[in-house]
Amino acid sequence: MALEVAALSLPAPSAFGCVLRDVTFTLRQGEILGIGGVAGNGQDEVLAALSGERLTDPERVRLDGRAIGRLGPNARRALGLLAAPEERLGHAAAPDMSLTENAVLSAATREGLTRHGFIRWGAARAFASRVIAAFDVRTPGPETAARALSGGNLQKFVIGREVLQRPRVLVVNQPTWGVDAAAAAAIRQALLDLAADGAAILCISQDLDELMEIADRFAALNEGRLSEARPTASLSLDEIGLMMGGAHGMEVAHV
Repeated sequence: MALEVAALSLPAPSAFGCVLRDVTFTLRQGEILGIGGVAGNGQDEVLAALSGERLTDPERVRLDGRAIGRLGPNARRALGLLAAPEERLGHAAAPDMSLTENAVLSAATREGLTRHGFIRWGAARAFASRVIAAFDVRTPGPETAARALSGGNLQKFVIGREVLQRPRVLVVNQPTWGVDAAAAAAIRQALLDLAADGAAILCISQDLDELMEIADRFAALNEGRLSEARPTASLSLDEIGLMMGGAHGMEVAHV
């Protein structure tokens, strides 16, 4: 199993955050698991717990059988667990830094962009340029500041930066939020291609059509609780509505 999360509970990170309550799921290599729900029901908190921004009991999160709950983001990235948060400017990317510098922030370890504590600027520019070319990011070049890009182009860069690092597990939150149809299609195809190459993907999204299109299984977050994951092909709209409304632990298929 690529990723295992067992009875993960965490207090709210702030007065406006959400408590996570016994979140449990598994994720296999080559699979896309979609997590849906209305904003504010624990999506950001789940990503933070998986990315290493928030630490947990060691056994609550396991990557390829290894307990990683006490490892921080860089250590998890080195092992192959990568994440792309919802907020593009300020979280996924530093607004005033160039695309090259933003590439270093995320890819330094896996792409070998530093040596003896110093940034290998040539390698960093080459990696940023590779992301720009592979994901058709419309920008004058890798030295352009992140804030100068349109929302869709920055999102393509953020997702591409993670995809090209060849993750074993990729966690993405709202991968196509606020982007145009062409950019959304390109991002979804990139996730499908990554899964086809054997990566395990956890896609958190409020766009149910998106999840039904790309996810193999679907689960719903409601007030920090996660429903049981079920194959998307067998779900009806009524069943999805019940899951998102908090029908956890009941047989929604016969309601």
